[in-house]
Formats: sequence, C-alpha cells, structure tokens
Amino acid sequence: MPRLADHGQYLASESTFYRVLREYGQANRQGHAQPPRAVPKPRALVVRGPNQGWSWDITFLPSLIRGQFFRLYLITDIYSRMIMGWEIHHDELASHAADLITKACLRHGVVRNELVLHSDNGSPMKGATMLATLQRLGVIASFSRPSVSNDNAYSEALFRTLKYTPAYPNKPFVDIDAARAWVQRFVTWYNTEHRHSGIRFVTPYERHYGLDRQILAQRHAVYEAAKRAHPQRWKGRDTRD
Repeated sequence: MPRLADHGQYLASESTFYRVLREYGQANRQGHAQPPRAVPKPRALVVRGPNQGWSWDITFLPSLIRGQFFRLYLITDIYSRMIMGWEIHHDELASHAADLITKACLRHGVVRNELVLHSDNGSPMKGATMLATLQRLGVIASFSRPSVSNDNAYSEALFRTLKYTPAYPNKPFVDIDAARAWVQRFVTWYNTEHRHSGIRFVTPYERHYGLDRQILAQRHAVYEAAKRAHPQRWKGRDTRD
C-alpha cells in the first residue's frame, strides 16, 4: 500500500489488506520467525505451613578479581520466609544444588512427597543430578515459566534484601571464606532478628516454628489497649492485623 500510494494509487487501507490476507490464510510470519505462543499460567500452589513449599536460586557475589564472582546457593521456605539452607561455590553445578537440597531436607525433617521445590529454568536447577536427587528424596520439582522473570519472586525478594541491607559490604569479598563468613552472619540476623513485612513483622524463625501466634496475640492486645486509650487516632477503624 505505501508503495502504491507513492505512485498515486489507493486501493484500500493497510488494515484491510491484512484482513483479506488473514481470511485467505496468507498472513504468514516472515522467514523463520515463530508465531507467538500462549504460555499457560501454572497451577496455583497454596502452602499452609512450613516445609510444604521451598524456593531456591543462585545469585552472584563479587570477588576482588574483575569479572569473577562467587555463587550463593540459597533456599527459602515460602510459608515462613526462613532460610533453610545455603552454600557458596566458585561455579554453578547441579551436583552442588543436589548436595544442598539433600542436607536441607535431612536437617529439617522433610517428609516424602509433601515438599514442592520451586526454581527457575537454569541448568543447575534442571540438571540430571539434581532431578535424580529430588526424585530420591521425594521432593516435587516446580519450575518458572520460560522468560517469565517474576515466577521465582520469593528468592528474588530475598536476594534483594541481602544485597540492599545496610550491612552489605561496600567492597568485593576478599575470598570465598570471607563471603561465607558474611553470609553466615546475614542468615543468622535474617532468620532470628529481621521482622519481615510479608509475615506480619515477626521473624522467619518465629513464623516457621509457630511462635508467631502468641506474639501476634500479645501485640493485638497492646494495639487494642492503645485504641481504647486514644480512640480518636483510629477514627473507628480496626487495629492493624
């Protein structure tokens, strides 16, 4: 159409031409381009307690050598947000991931066929060694959809907390032992001191082991007492849960 218009001819609009081509099955994609495909939304998984759903991923930690990084493997419980296991290595291998998940399952008493382990589609996540280990442990594998970056949101959020905490080093780690020592301190702080906004501002440890129920009940009593003492500050609204 544009070429015809350049010669002073007008037959129909571009949209009309495309409509006619579609009607006769001639609106094909050019070259080797594949038609867009709809990726179905995965089945929703609801976790109602600890050790029912874990999320894991790998992130880079900088070293003193430009372009070289340490790899932090980290598992978090979706229900409690507690860090269930972690290791740091020089490389990304399915065997490292398999060893980590085995240790975490043994340490936390995971029951066969009751845990779903979610990850993205990286090679360590889908390697034969890793998949065989999950089958042996009775852990159900779950993977993100292709090219959907936020399907592993819990791990991504945890990595953001790790790298944006004020205690995160301003300089690269001197060696892998220094990286391991810092992450150990972070994990202790995160699990036992950090009040997580996604679980009503209790610590992941308290949430994981059911200690949050009494804490939240006591907190609710404090808020209700404050509301009775200063009702004008709430303006008839309920206290925060």
